[in-house]
Amino acid sequence: GSGQTAETRSLVVTSKDESGVKFVITAHGKQTMQELGDALPSKRQKTAGDAPDHFDVRHLERFAQHQASRQGIAVLGFSVAKGGLDNIYQKYKTLHPKLLASDEPRQYPGAKILEVYAYYKGEKGTSEADHGTLLRFVESDAGEDFWVLPGLNRTAATFDTMATPAYCDHWVSNVVSRTGFLDTLEDTLGFTPKVDFNAGVVAAGEAQIESTVTGNDPNKRFEDELAVLMDQSQVFLPINNALSEVGHVHLYLKEIGQGVQHIASRVRDLPALVQRANDYRKMTGAGVSFLSIPRSYYGSLTAKKLSQDSNIDFAEAQKYMEALKKVGILDNSDIMDLDATREKVAAALPAGVGAGTLDWVMRGRYSNMYMLLGDHLSEASYLKIVSNNILVDVQGDDLLMQIFTSTVLQRAAGQEAPFLEFIQRVCSEKQDPATGKPKAMKPGCGGFGIRNFLTLFLSIEVSKATKARGDAEAAGNAKVAEYYGSMVEAFTAQLDESNPVLTAISDAMTLEGEALERGDKAEATKHEAAKNKGQEDLQTVSTKYKNLMKSLRENAPEGA
Repeated sequence: GSGQTAETRSLVVTSKDESGVKFVITAHGKQTMQELGDALPSKRQKTAGDAPDHFDVRHLERFAQHQASRQGIAVLGFSVAKGGLDNIYQKYKTLHPKLLASDEPRQYPGAKILEVYAYYKGEKGTSEADHGTLLRFVESDAGEDFWVLPGLNRTAATFDTMATPAYCDHWVSNVVSRTGFLDTLEDTLGFTPKVDFNAGVVAAGEAQIESTVTGNDPNKRFEDELAVLMDQSQVFLPINNALSEVGHVHLYLKEIGQGVQHIASRVRDLPALVQRANDYRKMTGAGVSFLSIPRSYYGSLTAKKLSQDSNIDFAEAQKYMEALKKVGILDNSDIMDLDATREKVAAALPAGVGAGTLDWVMRGRYSNMYMLLGDHLSEASYLKIVSNNILVDVQGDDLLMQIFTSTVLQRAAGQEAPFLEFIQRVCSEKQDPATGKPKAMKPGCGGFGIRNFLTLFLSIEVSKATKARGDAEAAGNAKVAEYYGSMVEAFTAQLDESNPVLTAISDAMTLEGEALERGDKAEATKHEAAKNKGQEDLQTVSTKYKNLMKSLRENAPEGA
């Protein structure tokens, strides 16, 4: 769809299923965001004419002037059931009047719209509203002429057979006061916290944050996975705040201000989507790129592990490692060549190596994932996940796959900017022992990737350090390149050391939740204690690498 006013142009982008994600992109007809941001704070009145207020140019000016003149995600929009909008308005008017963007909801033919500022500048209630990001609530009569927002006209769109439908999953904010935003959403929308990621879970060296996932409770359950995929009644809003003056979230707030860090869309076949995006980029040079994930995340092959898994002598396993390294199948970091075939590996190993041992060697390409999923995935599926940098997590019997793009809407390399996430949730089809029927599936199955949250955080820092190392190498500055290389090694080592602890925490969280569902408080308390112990262990790891990164930074060479 599209729309136009005297000064702005808007475009609606959807996926193959138009009931899924909808992105409304609005820009000025002539001026850049920098020009809009550099202008004196606008005193202009609404543009004359019948154009809807939400497409008026003064909103572009306002956003630019509160978001460092950057492009970004300016509005999160929500459909509201009939009669629900007035209730939300009264909650804001009574409890958070500073956040109202207009005195009352705006009425249009077929729709009523309420806009509120998402965040306070500081603490809830005592500080003023941050005039950057908006929450928009739309109550419509769903008539044939209405499409997304008043002022937009539907455009017939065609998709090829490979196109993938995408659906809203969650939207992540970086804020000054996480607890303040949580409280505001509970006051006005009844949202309650679902998951907390403490500082130990999300720490990369000196960079530390806290994050909470909040959301509504539609209390829906489904009988099949397709219904879970397409349902958008469940709203999840993860919220981050920085605990240190180092790292991505702190820099985002410092450079841009509070706002939406990334938006996550849910798809049915993530590996196929990512493979297509990667192939398209290779063929055309256009399209999104994805964050690089350290190969050690997926697994490695060591003599100790091979000896244990295949039940062979350790000295014999060492010989196998040496043979594989000699022909380049295994590197000095114990990472296997992803393209190594079974025949090539067999030819490199001493004669007489058993088929079972060869199986374990081949699994070295994805050994960490195999520990989680076993034979539930084929070798081809594992390799597609690894080659496309897809992250995998398990919560109970549910599987989560996710991937993050590099920054989008980025003005210049090195600047902070939003990014996109794509996920696939594979809900368990396990039977309920009480009824003998498959358990009902719920939105959000697979969780939010407690292991992958840290991986994302570390990968962002690794990407920055890797770029800095490359720049230093190009400039011929060996000392600076070595410094940033040490940072990459430290972040990767933190991930390797944290992974088994994260697994223990995730398992404890799952068992605690299952016990609570059964009403077994004693069992839940036991698993809660195990979860807390894991978080303490993770905090110890976090502190270790925080001190290491501090030491590196304090001894950084000139020019770093």
